[in-house]
Amino acid sequence: MKTKIKKAQICAAIESFEVNVELTNSYTPKMGDVGIFRVVMANSATLMDGNGVARNLFDEDIIMAAFGNRYATSQIEGYVPEQPTINCQLLGRGGVVGSMKTLNATVRNQPAELELLGYAVGANGAVLNTIQADQLTHFNPRKIKTKVILSIGTSMDSGKTTTAAYLCAGLKKNGHSAAYIKLTGTAFPKDARFCVDRGADLGIDFAQYGFPSTFMCSEQTLLDLYQSLVDLAVTEANPDYIVMEIADGILQRETALLLNNSRFMDTVHQVIFSCGDSMGVRAGLDVLLQMGIRPFAISGLFTSSELLIQEVERVCSTPILRLSDLLEGTELIYLLEEKPMPVALRAVA
Repeated sequence: MKTKIKKAQICAAIESFEVNVELTNSYTPKMGDVGIFRVVMANSATLMDGNGVARNLFDEDIIMAAFGNRYATSQIEGYVPEQPTINCQLLGRGGVVGSMKTLNATVRNQPAELELLGYAVGANGAVLNTIQADQLTHFNPRKIKTKVILSIGTSMDSGKTTTAAYLCAGLKKNGHSAAYIKLTGTAFPKDARFCVDRGADLGIDFAQYGFPSTFMCSEQTLLDLYQSLVDLAVTEANPDYIVMEIADGILQRETALLLNNSRFMDTVHQVIFSCGDSMGVRAGLDVLLQMGIRPFAISGLFTSSELLIQEVERVCSTPILRLSDLLEGTELIYLLEEKPMPVALRAVA
């Protein structure tokens, strides 16, 4: 009886393949390379399949997943192995596998332990890879015509996705079409689907082009992904606004690369900044001003507390938007009345 393979979301497009077991001891994987793994210890893990269904994993299950890096400050740090490796961990539920380096001390369960059984190969014997680099469009800032609003934050779990979703909803409620794009992070469909459920006309992310994650991608790859995802959003939805989330905090590698890239920032209409607490607001705005960026508003997890809002109001003049403000479209006062400034002029003394 043929063994049933649980296929991860990131490998949904992989159909015809053979399994090469001989490569396990000699081949060094690259990001996006597809492997067949045995679950050694499930540790209550789940795996998101191509239909967006969370599949429970059990010891001895066989799964198809792809190698990738993971940067998640409140969860896990892991990397594609730098040498042939059989023992791996499930770094992300979307099907990202690699070698764990660190685990946040508050995480209760260890990641699922996996054993590499073999690589999925094509008819020519080459290892299959999920990344569709040949489908990316080269970054050209002159081609970005849609108003792009960046949703950035102090850290993971600061409220960036929720801010983006409610911002899309507010724009829609006031007669403007809006698409959501997640440019960086680890493959997992939850954020894009949440934004669509909240009202966005379209929700897409980097996994559209087969990237298991964007951690450790080159700056040019990030820019090309940006161009490609914007082009796709325009083709499929032609939105008035694109709300684009960049994962993790403003000090994270890929986020900092983009925010410090003047060619990228010159294509951005406005920035909204999400924070977890009042000190994060103060420190984060200072860091952004050093980069030459002044957000049109601040939001995020801290707005769930009226006391934190009061603390911020005493030290900050930037408009504060609660979820109710975003939902009602209060942000339009600032988006429509304030014209975006050139990057060189965004920092204000």
